[in-house]
Amino acid sequence: MSATPIIRLEDIRRSYAHGDMTTEVLKGISLDIMPGDFVALQGPSGSGKSTLLHILGLLDRPSSGNYVLEGENVADMDDDHRSMLRNRHFGFVFQSFYLISYASALENVLLPGLYGHESRRSLSTRAQELLELVGLADRADFRPSQLSGGQQQRVALARALLNSPRVVFADEPTGQLDSTTSAEIMTLLSRINADGTTVVMVTHDEDTARHARTRINLADGRIA
Repeated sequence: MSATPIIRLEDIRRSYAHGDMTTEVLKGISLDIMPGDFVALQGPSGSGKSTLLHILGLLDRPSSGNYVLEGENVADMDDDHRSMLRNRHFGFVFQSFYLISYASALENVLLPGLYGHESRRSLSTRAQELLELVGLADRADFRPSQLSGGQQQRVALARALLNSPRVVFADEPTGQLDSTTSAEIMTLLSRINADGTTVVMVTHDEDTARHARTRINLADGRIA
């Protein structure tokens, strides 16, 4: 594993204003994410896990602090640049799947490719290969309503991998799944990680967290 972090956070803080009230959710987070690592972010509800994941994934901005991505401070970059970096470097898997209901499994996997410059034929071939990787090659034409929850999460995982991301962020990826299906999803994430993709996952489930090599516990907006 490289000695240079792919992501470094330095004293990251995040506050939200509600009228005259300000709530500080993250209170000085400093951490390194190393290439090829499998990280689990754990902690009780309200500890800041998902907020931290969203900042790591450039879905949210810190109120203060430095975010260094492969040697470049991205904390204050404009939205267009952040979107470009997010699409180039990251893939996302969420608890609620976020699949487009009227699109087929293949079309959902292809979505991240809409923002790139690769040919539709090349992307379609890769999407088919990813559906095969997650065991859904025979479901490419199915819509989300025709798939089980576990199958929908597999489609979401294939979608996250379309642009060959350096990091996959997973927010409670097994939260809506039964124990057997959860184990299958975690086996897939572990396989992806073994192939060299960094995985950062939020989970409250201890069995799910055991798949990670690095476990970071948050409490009250700080690393415990």
